[in-house]
Amino acid sequence: MNRDRNHSPHLDPTVENLSQAIFTVNRHAKTAPNPKFLYKLKHDALKKLLKEGKAKKVGLHFSNNPKYSQQQSDVLVVCGKYSFHLPPSKSDFAYLPHLGKLDKNVRNPKAHLSLNEAKKLLSLYTGLKEEKKQSNNNKKRYEKPVFKRLGDNYF
Repeated sequence: MNRDRNHSPHLDPTVENLSQAIFTVNRHAKTAPNPKFLYKLKHDALKKLLKEGKAKKVGLHFSNNPKYSQQQSDVLVVCGKYSFHLPPSKSDFAYLPHLGKLDKNVRNPKAHLSLNEAKKLLSLYTGLKEEKKQSNNNKKRYEKPVFKRLGDNYF
């Protein structure tokens, strides 16, 4: 078989594949130790899909987890068979209808895509690269405490 190892046939940047990848990245970001890159990937991919007309802003929802316990809204974005939330811009409040509370019965379909495949696809699509963590050179190494004998001077 003469297949390019870096490119799987199901990793084409179709709307369906991209929306599955965003769903996978978003699901993992909720429990990741450092979710910043994953959320940035989701945000940039959705913005690009919106710009290309492949995704659509539907309306505003009240946020389930508002900051500082104040009422807050999120933009509902539909892409393929999936729906996502993004932080709203000021113009979103003027142009989008408010849909009230999020309907807990509406769920996204399951995505059969690994996190690595999803990150690879979205990175190719958005151009974002994940910064690799540098080795432990930046961390201070543990040094054993030095104890002086009783009566010895510390200076």
